[in-house]
Amino acid sequence: MIAKLRGIIDTIGEDFCIVDVNGVGYLVYASAKTLAKLNRGMEASLRIETVVREDSISLFGFFDAWEKEWFLTLTKVQGVGAKVCLSILSALSPSQLSQAIAAQDKTSFTRANGVGPKLAARIVTELKDKIVTIPLSAETNDFAKGMDMDANEEIANYEDNIVAMTENPNLMEDAISALVNLGYQRLEAYRAVNKAMADGQAQDVSTVIRLALKEFANKEL
Repeated sequence: MIAKLRGIIDTIGEDFCIVDVNGVGYLVYASAKTLAKLNRGMEASLRIETVVREDSISLFGFFDAWEKEWFLTLTKVQGVGAKVCLSILSALSPSQLSQAIAAQDKTSFTRANGVGPKLAARIVTELKDKIVTIPLSAETNDFAKGMDMDANEEIANYEDNIVAMTENPNLMEDAISALVNLGYQRLEAYRAVNKAMADGQAQDVSTVIRLALKEFANKEL
């Protein structure tokens, strides 16, 4: 099986690219976020997942390891095929996926083509206890050294989210539900509550809600 391709980007299509490796062109399907990082004529290294079916062998490429891990995780959910998975990865970054799962936010997933309310509900339900991290390897370490600040911040924020969520999940859920009842979207409520709980000072629901509302107020200034 092909696990990685390094070569020249020959062509970039709507949902694929062709990688020229020593004169052999490989058709690689990829998310919009991966394709946006490529330019025709540049040398690139893509992590590859080879999908073998009865009538075809398809290559799916990823610019970073975290995106590939999410691909492998999402395709384990019933009804999420490889193409639908790429649609989800085109709509949501790995960090946004982590937050949407943690917040049980079905709406975010419906932004992806091919994902309706029922499938979105199945995804957040089946993956609610799943933590997707970047696999530790020499290749990953090389990748991490070359990441831009936005990617590093996404990983740091994701790790903070996991800490807050696991320390007191019941308190977090009660606060999120209260904010949703006040009219806020679930995902934005989750983010505000997570920030409110990050310093460990909020020990009750009313304090968490007050600090979360302060977060909303600061954003509006």
